[in-house]
Amino acid sequence: MNPLLDTLQSYPFEKLRVLFKDITPNAGLRHISFGIGEPKHPTPALIRDAIVASLDGLSSYPATAGTPALRESIANWVKARYGLPAIDANTEILPVSGSREALFALAQAVVDPTAGVKDPAKRAIVLCPNPFYQIYEGAALLGGGEPYFVNSDPARNFACDYSQVPEEVWARTQLLYVCSPGNPTGAVITLDDWRELFALSDRYGFVIASDECYSEIYFDEATPPLGGLEAAHKLGRGFERLVMLSSLSKRSNAPGMRSGFVAGDAAILKQFLLYRTYHGAALSPVWQSASIAAWGDEAHVRENRAKYVKKFSTVTPMLADVLDVKLPDAAFYLWANVARTGLADTAFAQRLYADYNVTVLPGSFLAREAHGTNPGKDFVRMALVADVEECIEGAQRIVEFCRSLKP
Repeated sequence: MNPLLDTLQSYPFEKLRVLFKDITPNAGLRHISFGIGEPKHPTPALIRDAIVASLDGLSSYPATAGTPALRESIANWVKARYGLPAIDANTEILPVSGSREALFALAQAVVDPTAGVKDPAKRAIVLCPNPFYQIYEGAALLGGGEPYFVNSDPARNFACDYSQVPEEVWARTQLLYVCSPGNPTGAVITLDDWRELFALSDRYGFVIASDECYSEIYFDEATPPLGGLEAAHKLGRGFERLVMLSSLSKRSNAPGMRSGFVAGDAAILKQFLLYRTYHGAALSPVWQSASIAAWGDEAHVRENRAKYVKKFSTVTPMLADVLDVKLPDAAFYLWANVARTGLADTAFAQRLYADYNVTVLPGSFLAREAHGTNPGKDFVRMALVADVEECIEGAQRIVEFCRSLKP
């Protein structure tokens, strides 16, 4: 077996299963889960109808590069969403089987696993935010690289402080994962942040992978989150060493389709396409047809956002009475500090599950000990993915639970 598999940690939800294994939750209350970030809103009819209409596509092998029609539909969406004057559908767009698969595969294509073979001090580094989406770490390790974690800073609205990264780390960095809006904090990278990251990439030559799968979940229609390609355009530069990844999972409530794309640097995408030709993760012709329908419609996306606005505007002030939490920049998570309850994040999750049958995810499961601290410690992540009524009921139980802890 590949010995690098032994470097992987259990996934957060496996850690949660172990944490709860000896707990019998309150049987008098139905279970409410804020634990997993899986959209629960109905998949739009236009997508379901497109799937049914394209079932004949099951008789054909899909092209790894996707159909020209799909690439063009994605390019049109990217241009409209991010205000870009142009993007080449043939060289700067690549459909993928969901952003998760592509985030992992990208490291295998970008990272040089021979770096550090003779001198371990020169081993390739993959920079990751901390807390983070665990795929980044696994991709780095199995790609033969070394993860380096940059802690989020509550004083910076949970943005990472890249000025704290030593020069010798930057010199070994080959890939930087950023997530904006962030999982789990919802923080959005600013134009000044992007300016700093581009300057670092220019100096040290690393690739930036911008994970933007939450980009269409935000709370003010007038101020959508800034994207990486958009930032590059605003700063008067091209897409050199920059790719962004997005998907239909959150935007269109279609996680089961596993449909997404990578866009940006044509030279990187050319090599990534070569990798994927062997990797064998082409998007089904059925999903490609349905994806064209999804990327071409914004009405269902606005309706989806409106549901999240209602949930967050109702639930956030309820929880703010008992926890340190506020409305995030974007995404569908609340990142709540539970220290004032007197419980560690793991104990908070255990007792909430036992007494009120509500699941939340301990923040320490989403981060790593780095630079003397675990930045997820004392936090819990709540995914407000269920319908409004269920989210309100779950929040009411959390409020009651927190108040029961006070003497």
